[in-house]
Amino acid sequence: MTILLLPFLRFLPILKQRAWGGRRLGLLGKSLPLGARIGESWELADLPASIPDGVSRIAAGPYVGRTLAELRLEHNDALLGMTIPTADGAFPLLVKFLDAEDDLSVQLHPDLAYARAHPEAHLKCEAWIVLAAEPGARVYRGIKRDVTRDAFFAAVRDGRALDLIHSMEVHVGDCIYLPSGICHALGKGILAAEIQTASDTTFRIFDWNRNDPTRALHLVEAAECLRVGDDQEDRGIAGVVTSATALTLEAGGFRTERLCRSPHFTIERMIALRETSLPLTPSGIPEVWIVTAGSLAITGDGFPTLDAALGDTLLRPASVAPGNARFAAGTTILRATPANALDRALA
Repeated sequence: MTILLLPFLRFLPILKQRAWGGRRLGLLGKSLPLGARIGESWELADLPASIPDGVSRIAAGPYVGRTLAELRLEHNDALLGMTIPTADGAFPLLVKFLDAEDDLSVQLHPDLAYARAHPEAHLKCEAWIVLAAEPGARVYRGIKRDVTRDAFFAAVRDGRALDLIHSMEVHVGDCIYLPSGICHALGKGILAAEIQTASDTTFRIFDWNRNDPTRALHLVEAAECLRVGDDQEDRGIAGVVTSATALTLEAGGFRTERLCRSPHFTIERMIALRETSLPLTPSGIPEVWIVTAGSLAITGDGFPTLDAALGDTLLRPASVAPGNARFAAGTTILRATPANALDRALA
């Protein structure tokens, strides 16, 4: 049987205006509409048709103009391989850049139990990787351990929610893991990459008194999902990992830092210590590559060279065409791998 081989894929960014957004996504090569507050650039998305602008379109190469969903339906095995897809067969990760010119809402996302009971909601776990941060920039993550659910929502009603939420200053390179049910907010002054499960379901708890009627609160829904006390960590996975605390390996001209390994995805940061190359062969597992510094060129048998630089997000298919990825010295990528059948079998 002939196995179809696919090239690396790059997608057109899907820009989202947000009340808290700014203009810094232009630093990542995004062409921003004049005067618009752009908070999110969806780099790779394969969400249900009910979500507006929720599916990525291929930007270059032999499949240019096709959507990720169309390519998946036509070449599912070659694209996804052993990946565990969403319930409707979609690619299981949503990848974004975030520009927090202002504070994001204090929020949380539904857990599996809530999603099973409410078909319109979808499990959402995510991680932020800080790409730039103003001095003193902070994130908010988790409720103080001795606070009960009832006490927290009483504080929400009284306008005191922030008093009960942990906050921490963050720096470039930090990774913040946010399992479903964890109360959190990205603070102003942060540019981040976000890797998450394929869901756009968010329950707002506090919106910094913006009083915007288009940004409703969801206190009833949030109360069903909120994690409190010792239930706020996910299988012992670290909530915050820095370059200093990450598990690190140097080999083949790269330094690789393990930032997060969750039940839904694994995230690593790869830094080219010198100009070097990485051979490409089919692995049976797709990967997302997010370029956060430098540049690389990808060649694959039978396909044109694909150049990538700061701000580009690429999908390496499970059955990638054999070839080579050449990294300029200092090039850095975030490599995200979705959960797959081999992971589950080993677990």
